[in-house]
Amino acid sequence: MKRKVFDILVSAGGLLVALVLIVAGALAMWGASFANSSVHNQLAQQQIFFPQKGDPQLANPKIGPYLTKYAGQQVLTGAQAKAYADHFIAVHLSEMPYGGVYAKISELALKNPNDAKLQALKQTSFQGTTLRGLLLTAYAFSVFGEIAFWGGIAAFILAGVMLILVGLGFWHARRTPPQAEILTSEPRGQPQAQPQHA
Repeated sequence: MKRKVFDILVSAGGLLVALVLIVAGALAMWGASFANSSVHNQLAQQQIFFPQKGDPQLANPKIGPYLTKYAGQQVLTGAQAKAYADHFIAVHLSEMPYGGVYAKISELALKNPNDAKLQALKQTSFQGTTLRGLLLTAYAFSVFGEIAFWGGIAAFILAGVMLILVGLGFWHARRTPPQAEILTSEPRGQPQAQPQHA
């Protein structure tokens, strides 16, 4: 095969790979943007706010070290949603009877349907557990968005590297003599042995 043809074919293949990487990067960036905006918009509608600076709840060693930096802010990001779920709601649930575990409280409430205190506890546990689950779901989607973002960056970087290699390939093809061969069966430049006569 002619070396020039080989270079052109390989470079064209590399160009196709670069285009695929660019499309993949663009889709990943779109996915990241969609995930982040969805998380932000859904959280904004809930209007959840962290305790204000100086709130006694922030003095709790299970809460303060994690939430003080967000004091007074609205929960709008995945990281904030996780902090609120794990270091505010979960702490308050753990301080309830039966550790705030809905399954345990619900089982007892079913056995004692006339116990108003137990029924109220069941409702509170259900609301807290549900809200915590929704916030952690928002956090999970924000992580997917972050992964997509960095995947898009990686795809664009790889596409850039591939385009440089493609450029070098086409440049080499232009400089290669038309008669140059690749993968020939005989080594080039070696004189052929002359037959010997007795």
